[in-house]
Amino acid sequence: ILMDNLDAKVACFVVFSLCYIVILSGNLFILLTIRGSRLREQPMYFFLSYLSFMDVCFTSTVAPRLITDLLVEQKTISYDSCMAQMFYAHFFGATEMFILVAMAYDRYAAICRPLHYMVIMNRQVCYVLLMASILGAFLHSILQVLIIIELPFCGPNQIDHYLCDIFPLLKLACTDTSLLVIVVITTTGMISVVTFVALVISYIIILSTLRTRSSQSCRKALSTCSSHITVVFLFFLPLIFTYVPTADSVSNDKVFALFYTMFAPMFNPFIYTLRNTDMKNAMRKMWCRDTRLEGK
Repeated sequence: ILMDNLDAKVACFVVFSLCYIVILSGNLFILLTIRGSRLREQPMYFFLSYLSFMDVCFTSTVAPRLITDLLVEQKTISYDSCMAQMFYAHFFGATEMFILVAMAYDRYAAICRPLHYMVIMNRQVCYVLLMASILGAFLHSILQVLIIIELPFCGPNQIDHYLCDIFPLLKLACTDTSLLVIVVITTTGMISVVTFVALVISYIIILSTLRTRSSQSCRKALSTCSSHITVVFLFFLPLIFTYVPTADSVSNDKVFALFYTMFAPMFNPFIYTLRNTDMKNAMRKMWCRDTRLEGK
C-alpha cells in the first residue's frame, strides 16, 4: 500500500505506467541496438546488453502488479505467487548487481591494462563472468525463499509493501524473527555495502589512472566511466538503505524500493546513451538504415 487517496492512486497509476513503458522501450532499444550492431563484439556492450535485459526482467516482476493494484479494491496475492515474486525480484536484482561488478572489472582491464585487455576480457571470460553472476544471484535468491518457507504464518496476512520482500514477510511470521533479520542484514545488506564500496574503490583507481592519459582518450574513457558510476549510485544507495537498516523501517523501504525497481531502470538507457558516442553512432547506423530501407 503506497497511499490511500484515490486521486493520488490515479496519478501514480499514470506515472508508473509511463515509467514502465519507458523502461521496456528504452532497455529493449539498447538491447536490440547492441545485438544488431558490431558493438556486441566488445565486452563492455556484451555486459550492457545483459544489464538492459535484467532491467526489463527485474522491473517486470514488480511493476505490473504494482500498477494494477493501484486501481483495484481487493489487493491479494497467493502464497506461491508471493514466493515466486520474491525469488525472481532478488534473482534479477542480484544478477544486475553482479553484472555491474563485471562491467567495472571490464573498465579496469581496458584502462589500467590496455595492452592485455583483449586477452583478459576475451569472450570466454565474459561468459564465465556472466554465468558466475547468474549462479551467485540464484544462490542468493534461493536463500531468501528458504528463510521464509520455514516460518509459520498464523496471524495477520496483510503485507505492508507493494511487493513480496523478505522484511515485510518476516513481520508477519508467528515467531521471533530477530535472528533472521540479522541474517538478512548480514547477507543481503552487507553484500550490497561491500560490493558498492569495492565498485567505488575500483572507479577511483580507474579515474586516477586516467590522469596520466592524453586528453582525448581520457575524455572518452571518463565519459564511459561516469555513466557506470551514475548507474552504480542510482542502484546501490536505495538498495543499501533498504536492506542495511532493521525491519522496523519498512515504511521507508517502500520509497527506497521504488528507486531501484522503477526509477533506476528507467534512467539507465538515457545514462548509457546520451554521453556514449559509440552507442549513438550504432543507433544512427542501425535504425536510420532501417528507416531508409522501409522508405525505399
